[in-house]
Amino acid sequence: METVSSFERIIDVERRCFLSGALPKGRPIAGLSPSLIGFGGAPLGDLYVHLDEVTAQDTVRAAVAAGINLVDTSPLYGHGLSEHRIGAALRSVPRHSVMVSTKVGRWMAAGQPKRDGSGYAGGLPHPAVIDYSYDGAMRSFEQSLLRLGTDHIDILLIHDVDVWTHGDRMEQRFAEAMDGAYRALEKLRASGAVKAIGVGVNEAEMCVRFARSGDFDVMMLAGRYSLLEQGALPEFLPLALEKKIAVMLAGVFNSGILATGAKPGAFYNYKPAPPEILARVARIEAACAVHGVALPQAALAFCAAHPAVATIVLGAVTPQEVARNLDLVARPVPAALWSDLKVQGLLAEAAPVPAG
Repeated sequence: METVSSFERIIDVERRCFLSGALPKGRPIAGLSPSLIGFGGAPLGDLYVHLDEVTAQDTVRAAVAAGINLVDTSPLYGHGLSEHRIGAALRSVPRHSVMVSTKVGRWMAAGQPKRDGSGYAGGLPHPAVIDYSYDGAMRSFEQSLLRLGTDHIDILLIHDVDVWTHGDRMEQRFAEAMDGAYRALEKLRASGAVKAIGVGVNEAEMCVRFARSGDFDVMMLAGRYSLLEQGALPEFLPLALEKKIAVMLAGVFNSGILATGAKPGAFYNYKPAPPEILARVARIEAACAVHGVALPQAALAFCAAHPAVATIVLGAVTPQEVARNLDLVARPVPAALWSDLKVQGLLAEAAPVPAG
């Protein structure tokens, strides 16, 4: 009973803080209407540390109570643990009130010994099998339904078909995905078991290749469109607008440095930031300070301004982190900041910025 009482107090705080102000809506995804900020489930897979079970689930419920209606996860995250925790948390929430996004490309081999190198501090004891075949995608989808405790998925993405993940095997994986997983997703969309299909990758170039190769509703791009780098701006984002592909942005803090600032030990692309990145972020941070704007506040406002962006997916491991993220979104940013960043060569001249 104490757990429920504690959670109710968290929810009450979240409602008072955010529902009165109405969390902004994002842009449509295949008829779905996501909140501008989505909830990212990667940390709930014990990404960096072992998390407390009650707090992990309370964080999901607090996000939903605050107005976030899109929750993204993947079998990869904690080898099923993120999906389990999200499924358990959402069982107390009306299913129609939340859009669930998950991914295919890996299924979990129950009963086999877990191998080292999962990249997660904890998670479930099931090794992941990379599989972009038709049958592999269907198997992954069915496992996700069971872990999430649902009979349908709103957004289903082909996960990690990029050089970042597969190196020189990427071309093979791309061919497998288009011949196998893509056909599976098309069938699931046609049947109504999935409402929107897409890909989730770390490279804008792969978004372009997929967009030109199939009929996709949505694409999640991690880290390649941010206040620090705009590699997706010249080709992918205009193509997304042309093809009416909604964009879910992830990794908008470039794995840490745009949240923490250019301090020693700051992370960029999941590694300690090199000197040139530290120097550039320090200049951006200084420009923000002149206008009384926090660096992560500017990072979120910038990403939300592109017309192709439907939602920005942010991870959190406590209700307080959810509150902090939404507070950053609610703060206005002076228009003069964007002009200063462009004049200093710290922001692409063609990048859309918030109006006023």
